[in-house]
Amino acid sequence: MSEEVTITTSVKSSPERAWQAFTSADAITEWNQASPDWHCPRAEVDLREGGKHFARMEARDGSFGFDFTGIYDEVDPPHALTLRLDDGRRARTTFEADGDRTRVQTVFDAETTNPVEMQRDGWQAILDSYAAYVGRT
Repeated sequence: MSEEVTITTSVKSSPERAWQAFTSADAITEWNQASPDWHCPRAEVDLREGGKHFARMEARDGSFGFDFTGIYDEVDPPHALTLRLDDGRRARTTFEADGDRTRVQTVFDAETTNPVEMQRDGWQAILDSYAAYVGRT
């Protein structure tokens, strides 16, 4: 069994707006990168239980890329979203109102190839990019 990892951010937004920025394919292509030398040129979201999630992740210089894909097991707008990745791991994101802010938390199953700390840092960097995007829009 893989280790569960938790990452969190807070955005100055309602849960509904935070949800929209997290689940819109157009928005995902704006924020889904862990560093400026990566980007997400394409995303597709079939936002329903059993629907598919697809995000193409690529180094901007074209040296590497991969598809991040899974199936939605839970879609409860604007509260919770669970994605079952194609390798069987799960990632559950919740949106909790906190005054004029929304606390966004993702708990994901770590994979076994890379160190857990590296995975936590990468996923947190993507969530931080999401928070920055919400702050700009």
